[in-house]
Amino acid sequence: MNRRIFIFSLLSLSISACSSVDNAKHATGDFEYGKMTENKKLVIPKGVEEPKFANDYVIPQDINHNGPVGEKIDIRAPSLVLPIASGARVELNSTKAKIWFDKVLENKELDKFIVSTLKNKLETDGVDIKAVDSKDHLFESGWYHKSKETGFWLWTDQTVVESMRFQYQIETKTHGRSVALSVKLVDFEAKDGTKTMDIIDKQRAEVSMLNAVVGHVDYMYRKNQRENRLMRATQKIVTIGQSPSGDPAYIVGLEKDYLWSNLPSFFEKYGFIIDDLNETSNIYYVTFTQPDNSLWDTLWGDGAPVIELPNAKYQFKLNDVDNKTALVLTDEKGKALSSDMLDKIFSVMEPGLSFRNLN
Repeated sequence: MNRRIFIFSLLSLSISACSSVDNAKHATGDFEYGKMTENKKLVIPKGVEEPKFANDYVIPQDINHNGPVGEKIDIRAPSLVLPIASGARVELNSTKAKIWFDKVLENKELDKFIVSTLKNKLETDGVDIKAVDSKDHLFESGWYHKSKETGFWLWTDQTVVESMRFQYQIETKTHGRSVALSVKLVDFEAKDGTKTMDIIDKQRAEVSMLNAVVGHVDYMYRKNQRENRLMRATQKIVTIGQSPSGDPAYIVGLEKDYLWSNLPSFFEKYGFIIDDLNETSNIYYVTFTQPDNSLWDTLWGDGAPVIELPNAKYQFKLNDVDNKTALVLTDEKGKALSSDMLDKIFSVMEPGLSFRNLN
């Protein structure tokens, strides 16, 4: 029994200690400095050489003398804008609740995507939003309410302790690939009727709101990328056609730069080794060796499908064609593989060049 009492006592102490933790909002310690007065200026008698005087520690008289002193000083550090979304960045040394987004989704207009995400975020929060100008550059939210639980046990209720409204400014670079979003608190009202907010609390509220929107942008980025992957998984984006020069080619429904940067992952899985490349002409020079899948790889399905090509050196040449990419496969001497050969290996090349199931 004594042991139980002892353990219960320790638990009680730990709970009380946790509940008594101070968030250190205000300064603590000795504040006698607040009562000090400035010494009178040193009077130098006539005929005595005046000593050298430095202004390093002089307190100017044009500062704000009405600010908090001593324990009233708010010592909390300002909140930071968190660029957690892809392509997000902050301005160095900026104290504003502002963030820049650089384009990462080529199938979306960045400014419209940010505006759509902002509206979706507020709709999810159950808060209205309205455009202040006709060009969708400035928006204002409805009221966000912060509640506090009051009462005891079964007789509890939610009481609104403060309400806030925000303004959202959209700024777009002329090239359209960079968009800034800034947040400003425009209205505040506390339960006691106070309509002004401490400057640090105001900055923290603006940054908190901006970070919430940035987090939602990150979520929408990921959602869009997932939808694109699912689309590629269910649609065939590779067909057999001709390059601009008339050679048999795989026509891949991806931009040339995207296909170029992702081909190394294809090579690695399907038995190609890159010997050289010509980035100007968009040519990869590779050596192909059919993967030697073991019996266990075959049984467990871990082995990559085998491309039925002779072990040899090949070239992968990329060309733009109708917003897609023509991929010509040639032998070591630059002779294009025939349409029959492309068709023979199509069942393996199609999912590979669609980048489905590439780990």
